[in-house]
Amino acid sequence: MLKWVFERTDGQSATVDTPIGRLPTLDALDLSGLDVAADDMQTLLSVDAEGWKGAIPQIREHYAKYGDKLPASLQIAVDTLEAKLH
Repeated sequence: MLKWVFERTDGQSATVDTPIGRLPTLDALDLSGLDVAADDMQTLLSVDAEGWKGAIPQIREHYAKYGDKLPASLQIAVDTLEAKLH
């Protein structure tokens, strides 16, 4: 995965857009030396939208602790995430 991160920053790696951001495609990861089934990799690279939807209230509750000290960009980010999940 770390290799993919560096390749990604160099613009040399494939991604797929998801509600939580860009994730690597299965073929973008160098899995040499690993014994991981393709089905398991698909699971690892999937997004549990329902789980994320359930986390939104927890994120908002945590952010509320900071009141007006919370950067607006973080509130916008969680609003955007919530919209993408629905």
